[in-house]
Amino acid sequence: MSTAVVLFTQDLRLHDNPALHAARTGADQVLPLFVLDPAVDKADFAPPNRRAFLADALADLDRSLRAAGSRLVLRHGDTAEQTARAAAECDATTVHTAAGVSAFATRRETALRRALGDRLHLHDGLTVVPAGAVTPAGRDHYAVFTPYLRAWQQAHRRPLLPAPRTLATPDHPHGDPLPTAPAGTSPALPPGGERAARRRLRAWDADDYDRLHDDLAADATSRLSPYLHFGCLSAAELAHRAATRGGPGADALVRQLAWRDFHHQVLAARPAAAHTDYRPRGTRWHHDDQELQAWREGRTGYPVVDAGMRQLAHEGWMHNRARLITASFLTKTLRHDWRPGAAHFLHLLVDGDLANNQLNWQWIAGTGNDTRPNRVLNPLRQAERYDPDGTYVRRWLPELAHLPGRTVHQPWTHDGPLDYPDPLIPPDALTARIHATG
Repeated sequence: MSTAVVLFTQDLRLHDNPALHAARTGADQVLPLFVLDPAVDKADFAPPNRRAFLADALADLDRSLRAAGSRLVLRHGDTAEQTARAAAECDATTVHTAAGVSAFATRRETALRRALGDRLHLHDGLTVVPAGAVTPAGRDHYAVFTPYLRAWQQAHRRPLLPAPRTLATPDHPHGDPLPTAPAGTSPALPPGGERAARRRLRAWDADDYDRLHDDLAADATSRLSPYLHFGCLSAAELAHRAATRGGPGADALVRQLAWRDFHHQVLAARPAAAHTDYRPRGTRWHHDDQELQAWREGRTGYPVVDAGMRQLAHEGWMHNRARLITASFLTKTLRHDWRPGAAHFLHLLVDGDLANNQLNWQWIAGTGNDTRPNRVLNPLRQAERYDPDGTYVRRWLPELAHLPGRTVHQPWTHDGPLDYPDPLIPPDALTARIHATG
């Protein structure tokens, strides 16, 4: 009786999982394996919020596997060593896993190949279109989004794969207990796991996404990004559903999935972009630890910026428009290096994906894939446009909730005392600095 190992990484689901499907169709038995590798902690890829979400996702995956007659085997240690050991214990002839794009994933795959040889099979399953599947003539990746989008729209799509109803699994090897959520997490984290992802997918209405996705108060984005990051939901399935549904809202969602794939193909081709400027422009960054800490804590004196930072601390998630506003304020208004900001986001975001986080930060900082590197987002104009009556700000800054209408965005115009800091940069200086930068 033949046995295959499926090594789960960022594909913690049964639906539309190419690695799991290949293992099941190519062998009589499948051993589902997940390795908690201390190298992930050493690389700062597993802060408390994502560890808590991962604990949920693994518990949910184990429940789903048990419902199919299987179970999840969890091991602690070096991924390649533990995978090779588990494969030897059950006499597996093949090992299947999803291909990654980061430098860390590449090193892990190299170690797996060294340990397993031709028994290792890599599968594309983390994006809609695999990184490197579409390239411009004479180059290894697209550097600009619009031509990438045109090629992405014409690219071949693999068929969606069903979740296995049954899965035969060998009795050995046994695994370690599943992890539990750590202390020190944000108080309002979303639940992890495939079932939570599919509940969210069913409940969310994409029809108005094109019109409301930038509305801070409406909170009309999908909030599916954590589930995409951990692979609790297939990006290919989400794109297929949106394309089948059609309409402006679904089209806008598909475009966001294309942006996600775009960043993955950039990072796959340029792994150093996770830490170095994709397009160095000789920027001289300003350094001020007190300013940086005020930004982290939501005490800049600009309410729309502070509301976004407080949402991040409370939920481990931030509205996408708020991400742009807060990142622009740090890099273009305060003129701080993008790397400390990106690191703070990665520490708290449940959806803290290296490709999307780092390259979006570089985009807003003017060092990445942007044909307009001097773009600056004025926080006052952004607030008036995307939170016109101040509902979003009042939700996260209760100390300003009594200020009427849009005056909440400029508390320094209020005559009475406020338990709120003065702006790090006076409003008139803000305008002058934005004009000078833009």
